Amino acid sequence: MATTRSAAVGSGSKRASAPVASGLGESVGLSDLDLLDMYRSIALARAIDERMWILNRAGRVPFVISGQGHEGAQVGIVSALRAGHDWMVPFYRSVAACLSFGMTPREIMLAQYAKAVDPSSGGRQMPGHYGAASHNILSTSSPVGTQVLHAAGLALAAKIRRTGQVAITFMGEGASNQGDFHEGLNFVGIHRLPMIMVVENNGYAISVPAERQLPVADVASRAAGYAMPGVVVDGADVLACYVAGREAVRRARAGEGGTLIEAKVTRLTAHSSDDQQTKYRSAEELEHERSLDPLPKFRGQLRDAGVLDEALEASIAGEIRRQVDDATDYAESQPDPTVDTALWYVYDEDRPGGAGSVAAGLAGVEGQA
Repeated sequence: MATTRSAAVGSGSKRASAPVASGLGESVGLSDLDLLDMYRSIALARAIDERMWILNRAGRVPFVISGQGHEGAQVGIVSALRAGHDWMVPFYRSVAACLSFGMTPREIMLAQYAKAVDPSSGGRQMPGHYGAASHNILSTSSPVGTQVLHAAGLALAAKIRRTGQVAITFMGEGASNQGDFHEGLNFVGIHRLPMIMVVENNGYAISVPAERQLPVADVASRAAGYAMPGVVVDGADVLACYVAGREAVRRARAGEGGTLIEAKVTRLTAHSSDDQQTKYRSAEELEHERSLDPLPKFRGQLRDAGVLDEALEASIAGEIRRQVDDATDYAESQPDPTVDTALWYVYDEDRPGGAGSVAAGLAGVEGQA
């Protein structure tokens, strides 16, 4: 697996007890340890997401926009990249992708609580706008689709500088109808840029079903207009997502240009904590969607292959609970942003110390971590 830094919890301490090579990952070039790292990342992302909902319903965090059901696609595809070297421009459901790329549970939770030391925005953005300069994760703005242009710019810089870096970005299928999506992919196609566009198609743009958003069955079919492959993959099949990501990364590093990957995923929760999906989705549909959950599907694959047994599964679950508890307690203990910092990084003259003090302000905020 190409990822150089894993977000898997306790991976170092558990590797000695991992089963011998099972063969499950051999066909795609992965070891059992790689598979366990991927499983840990998916399970950790799910546990953090579930904690976010509890905190929101308890009135402790203001808003949740969930990635439940998307985790398998994100972890599978991102695992083909080099964390700390390549670039990521996430979207609001990218908890699992960000964890796989190096962000910690503490950093994710700081964004939920909008704390002063939140690496995503210093508490200036609503939850879900993940980013961390230390991990090459670019924070995004609220309008959907703009991240494609940002990722295209990163890919252009990588090509000009000959760094060998790849830029990856994510969005839902609803955002693929925005102009920025088409402009960005057109630019990538013209200049054969090392960028991967991942569309996580969960069938709904908030409450609007895909058949009322798209005149085509697959978003991936649009790739032909931009001289790049369009790949459709089952988002609940973690290893299939890894293979799709690996080939896209290979093409990008070889100078062959971009790839559009459409992962067909399920949305297990409402669009956000402000949405009530039972108003537009039937009980039968929601029950069916639960059968497409990538977490139990991947867990079952690992069990059947002998990679994961009951004792190891319990150990991983315990580690994850401790990490989520630690991240929650840590975020709650950190200071909130103060009013006098509200205009930092907007107008330099409003910064304490005047012009040229932005770097000092950043150092001050980071020093509180």
